[in-house]
Amino acid sequence: MEGFTIKNANRFLDTGSIKSSGAAQLEMPSPSGAAGDASFADTLKNAINQVNELQQVSNKKMQDLSVGRTDNVADVMITAEKADIAMRVMVQVRNKVIDAYNEIMRMQV
Repeated sequence: MEGFTIKNANRFLDTGSIKSSGAAQLEMPSPSGAAGDASFADTLKNAINQVNELQQVSNKKMQDLSVGRTDNVADVMITAEKADIAMRVMVQVRNKVIDAYNEIMRMQV
């Protein structure tokens, strides 16, 4: 792999669409319809599985880049950022759930 140079910059910039066909997309189920019948635990489990899948896709693409199987740096970075953002959101959701639990436990009945 020759790396990123002025000569081959167009190859990295001509990625077309930002949406990657190989990357998983984090989509929460809608509250209406069949998906509305899912419990909170099922919804949370589904979200965790999707974040895990994004992390695995990101790790695979980083490994492919490091061993030279791909040279699309932009796609690897976009996938890594999607996985990072999804993980940060999941951590914030976890923090909010823990805060809500602690608040309920402090309530006097």
